[in-house]
Amino acid sequence: MGRPRTPKGRARETAARLTLEYPEAICELNHSNPYELLAATILSAQCTDARVNIVTPALFAKYPMPDDLMHADPSELEEIVRSTGFFASKSKNLIGMATGVMERFDGEVPESRDDLVSLPGVGRKTANVVRTVAFGLPGLPVDTHVGRLARRLGMTEQDDPVKVEMELNSFLPAAQRGDFSLRMILHGRRVCFAKKPQCENCVLEDFCPSSLVPKKRRKRSTT
Repeated sequence: MGRPRTPKGRARETAARLTLEYPEAICELNHSNPYELLAATILSAQCTDARVNIVTPALFAKYPMPDDLMHADPSELEEIVRSTGFFASKSKNLIGMATGVMERFDGEVPESRDDLVSLPGVGRKTANVVRTVAFGLPGLPVDTHVGRLARRLGMTEQDDPVKVEMELNSFLPAAQRGDFSLRMILHGRRVCFAKKPQCENCVLEDFCPSSLVPKKRRKRSTT
């Protein structure tokens, strides 16, 4: 198998190999509808999905619909989400999000990226998560894992998440972008760690410019 030599080639080969490695592209935030995914993704800012999944059962039991969350008592909501960090601002954003959904979108989480980012606490990454996971629409969420892997694999030199997204979008068909992001996140969590990446166990190691696996010296030609 030839080694891809261009950023586009590396992106497409990565997509193909990670599809085999992770046949089911999954979002690890537990949810049962777009509203729950949106709320969980807001809580996931600077917090692990595992921690969010511990918090959301109580959150959705008390506030099962946007209308319930819209009328939440801020102090009670803060106590529920406290362990996710930045609980005061997250509580404010959750109430603001629910209010926006109820007052501007008739109680339904919107599908449009522009509409989603108009809600409190919802940036481009969160909007793309909801679009791709909840609605099956094109989008490529760029979190810390996607950005880190894209740079390590030589797909981009950009640090800004939006610029990374735009560059990766140019390499992949729209229908593949959401699953590509999910698989990159899974690989970043399970193999390509920020510190001490497990290069020897990586299915992308043979063409990764950042591989830490020592390369065998090629024998010099005698001809």
